[in-house]
Amino acid sequence: MSSTSKSSAVALLSSGLDSSVALAMYLASGAQVRLALTCLYGQRASDQEVQHAQEIAAYFKVPHQTLNLGWMGKFPSALTQSQNAIPNPSRADLDDAQFTQVSAKAVWVPNRNGIFLEAASGFAETLGASHVIVGFNREEAATFPDNSRSYLDAINTALAFSTQGRVQVVSPTVMMDKTEIVAWARAHHFPLHLVWSCYEAHDKMCGRCESCQRLKRAIDDPLYIASRFETGVSALENKI
Repeated sequence: MSSTSKSSAVALLSSGLDSSVALAMYLASGAQVRLALTCLYGQRASDQEVQHAQEIAAYFKVPHQTLNLGWMGKFPSALTQSQNAIPNPSRADLDDAQFTQVSAKAVWVPNRNGIFLEAASGFAETLGASHVIVGFNREEAATFPDNSRSYLDAINTALAFSTQGRVQVVSPTVMMDKTEIVAWARAHHFPLHLVWSCYEAHDKMCGRCESCQRLKRAIDDPLYIASRFETGVSALENKI
């Protein structure tokens, strides 16, 4: 991503790996983040996401705000409705296209990224910011099309009509996988201990859901895994 010193943005910050590192990458380019926005849509992990997003925003000295979209909790998804089970894949399952399609369907929240981006774009135009930052990645784009470069281009086409200031969405991580995102974070001393990538809201990240499994695989650090997750690296996770 290229930027000038005059560029500024509103960041969508869930406190997960991708959105957190995307925020850091944008700041590292010399641009300004006017606001970090965490959306509350009835997700199970909301309390932990807000806490960790606040800590990440404070670390980077960026103002933080939550946006209440609780009505989205009526959308059917395992992320918002406790009666629906969250899939717990093995590490091998992460590369199984059939499994990941089923897993993605279970945690899919209809038009979640579209709603978030449209709302954040309104904040950006109001604050005079030129960009909305989002943490897409090519690894999850394989099963979540609204994480892809094609979706990024499509939403920017729409925003050219719906924002007077021509706000555009940028994703510094969009062509990276999780391992590459972690490598950038380590090289730039990003505080990975502040990340919350879990679908649940326990005292520690569960270590079992797909989001946790992808983070554990990318970080590949037994000390980090032992300190941040309820479960360590098991034989099930390592099966090939």
